[in-house]
Amino acid sequence: MHADLNGRAARVRFLMFSSFFSRQTASMTAAAVGAFALGASVLVASPTISRAEPATSTPALSDDLNSVFKAQPCVQSKSLAQLDAPVARIAKRLDAHEPITIVAVGSSSTGGSGASSPAYSYPSRLERELRKQFPESPITVINQGVNGEDAASMMARMNEVLAPKPDLVIWQLGTNTVLRDGNIPETGTLLQAGITQIKKTGADVLLIDPQFAPRVNAKPGVSEMVGLIAYVAKQSHVPVFRRYVAMRHWHEDQAIAFDRFITADGLHMNDWGYSCLARLLADNITATVARSRTVAGARPFQ
Repeated sequence: MHADLNGRAARVRFLMFSSFFSRQTASMTAAAVGAFALGASVLVASPTISRAEPATSTPALSDDLNSVFKAQPCVQSKSLAQLDAPVARIAKRLDAHEPITIVAVGSSSTGGSGASSPAYSYPSRLERELRKQFPESPITVINQGVNGEDAASMMARMNEVLAPKPDLVIWQLGTNTVLRDGNIPETGTLLQAGITQIKKTGADVLLIDPQFAPRVNAKPGVSEMVGLIAYVAKQSHVPVFRRYVAMRHWHEDQAIAFDRFITADGLHMNDWGYSCLARLLADNITATVARSRTVAGARPFQ
């Protein structure tokens, strides 16, 4: 693994973290898979890799951002109220009412597979949510999601991802490696290298871990991947939007059936799922920016 993970102490810390997380999720995983088994076969074939044209602006929608939530409200878990590390660059630019460019890089769940239209992908919804929260700053979210990609293929095009000179890169990863029973420690090495590359440009980094969905929950590596991403993020002082925990909260704490936010393939989200994800992420970013605006000179993320 990368130098940060090579030392014996680092390996011990990670193994302890992974073991702890595995115990937390083992019973949940069995129940989640059983609940969905009748509705979808657990296929693990690699998704077809296809590239959609990146969306540089959000398609027009007739809804008011809330209409999708009329039948089922989108509720934030108190434990996920804000990110666990700052997003200093965008906080500074928002304070100055300057334009913000965000690039969302990831696989099919960033691209919007399962949504009824590109307008319901999470990057499109996120752009609208953030524009509503920060009307003084022009905000653009560029969708760089490519179906079927893993950390290695995302790293191979990282120069392309960074070409628009983003203020924030939101990096969703881990799911396809889990589905393919891939090399999870290698993902940690690639993730560390990617974070370093992004930071060198001056951009903020925000990670998104795998989704809580039947096909993902059926794989033995999911808890290790979620734990690894959290570990590397903490070592690198970058925030993680804990998608896995947020979606588990929908299903277990709010008793929302999988078919209300996951499509029939048992993997991808539907319009409600992407819309709620975007709202929670926007709320997290907004709360974190507000926290960064505390007393001048203070260091709020100790």
